[in-house]
Amino acid sequence: MKITEEDVAHVASLARLTIDKDDAKGFARNLGEILAYAESLNQVDTSNVASTAHAVEVCNAFREDEVKAHLDREDAMANAPESEDGSFLVPKVIE
Repeated sequence: MKITEEDVAHVASLARLTIDKDDAKGFARNLGEILAYAESLNQVDTSNVASTAHAVEVCNAFREDEVKAHLDREDAMANAPESEDGSFLVPKVIE
């Protein structure tokens, strides 16, 4: 898959990052090389390899749920930079 400088600029814009043209050119080249390597892994024969979700066995240590007192709204709002009517105010991120 060919990654263009425009692709890098678009993703940077979505991530709210500023990247100059020289960096975008380098990132496009590096990302293209990474994707080409990842594509080469599709040629490896894995027909005799069992499917796994994890490389090593994972075991969760579950505990019983306990009812506890919740944080008071005023205490939570005391740490907020901005709040309104008992809710956190955050910057708009979707244009």
